[in-house]
Amino acid sequence: MKPLHGIRIADFTVHNAGPFCTPLLSQLGAEVVKIESAMRPDAFRKPHPVYGRMGPATFDQVASTKLSVRINLKKPEGVALAKRVVAVSDVAAESFRPGVIGRLGLGYEDLKAVKRDIIMLAVSSSGQSGPDRHFAGYAPLFGAWGGLGEMTGYADGPPIEMRHVMDHTVGMNSAVAVMAALHRRRATGEGALVDVSAREVASSLLGEALLLAAAGEEPHRMGNAHPRMAPHGVYPAAGEDRWLSIAVDGEAERQALREITGSADLSDEALSVWTRTQDANAAAECLQAAGIAAHASWTTPEIAADPHLRERHAIVEVAEPDGKRRAAVGVPMRLSKGPEIGIHRGTPKLGEHEDYVYGELLGMGREERTALEEAEVIY
Repeated sequence: MKPLHGIRIADFTVHNAGPFCTPLLSQLGAEVVKIESAMRPDAFRKPHPVYGRMGPATFDQVASTKLSVRINLKKPEGVALAKRVVAVSDVAAESFRPGVIGRLGLGYEDLKAVKRDIIMLAVSSSGQSGPDRHFAGYAPLFGAWGGLGEMTGYADGPPIEMRHVMDHTVGMNSAVAVMAALHRRRATGEGALVDVSAREVASSLLGEALLLAAAGEEPHRMGNAHPRMAPHGVYPAAGEDRWLSIAVDGEAERQALREITGSADLSDEALSVWTRTQDANAAAECLQAAGIAAHASWTTPEIAADPHLRERHAIVEVAEPDGKRRAAVGVPMRLSKGPEIGIHRGTPKLGEHEDYVYGELLGMGREERTALEEAEVIY
């Protein structure tokens, strides 16, 4: 039995940060019911050129393993239907701007009225309280406002824009918080509102930079440099756009690197002269054999084809609605007990699982469903 077997999540999240939380929980065994409508489908269902293909690639990543139902939340009957789904769920998740879900009649207090011990996850730019709660935001804003972008990049260049990595980090933090709330509910019987601020997630990753600032120092962007390790960076290798990452820790490793390169000069410029003549993978193997941390900077096709990741099911094959198969990113963890966790279903069609959710879970008959479809409540 998977760790979250028996847990059901009513998923109102949209875009990427919130939706990246719920597939992690579904891969751990939770049943996630994604709620959309034909009038307002998730924006990422729209095909767009990303990850090397034209398709809903981002949606494919965050929606795999989820169930899909249609509910028109613009209608009072749709809100009532959503509450019926929440009533048979353990968690409700949303990622709208603060106040939006409440105006729909689906705020935390509204949902507690239909499920006393409901856990509600609310993911937003700046949290559900405070003077900045009203700000909307996307991944680049989270990293910039949270200070992570300012500390990322080279000293003589601008801050670096943080994109999907920011959304995904917010989603992972949200998944941990939800599991903590589930653990607390098991111990106390009480539900909770889990308030996740994306910009605060970014700030939490600043670590020693915040400590330096609190001590009166002014931290600066360091690029690939390290306060203790050297050489430490990414160096050009033989071939077009090929790169080699090297991190040297201590004098013994530096001496080993001198012997391999045949040069006493380990400055970045001198080391780059040597790396430009080397195949990145072969050089990494040589350096690793000498106890030096190194690896080629792999492209995504190399990662997708990696036999190690395939064997560990970190990269898996899933079926699309049209029957075609594609590579997908699995859950990055393994458990010694129970069945294997990970992706077990591809991207759902809009409304694909309504027979199960409305029929089996809610006990709705065909006549009631037809009436709701004709009234564009299920739409």
